[in-house]
Amino acid sequence: MNLFKRIWDLYYDGFRAMTVGKKLWVVILIKLFIIFFVLKLFFFPNFLNSRFQSDSEKGDYVREQLIIRE
Repeated sequence: MNLFKRIWDLYYDGFRAMTVGKKLWVVILIKLFIIFFVLKLFFFPNFLNSRFQSDSEKGDYVREQLIIRE
């Protein structure tokens, strides 16, 4: 357990002492938010929920597309 505490202290002290790095992490987190949430909403709609009502219909469609697709 002592090893995990030392590793935590190492990272905690490193992030606390950052000046420019904190701003870079904020930029990285904002970019990840844009990529995973905003783009998903506009460019990747939920195709199966909009076309099929039940889980069995969704499963049949996916199976057909994976196996029988020509």
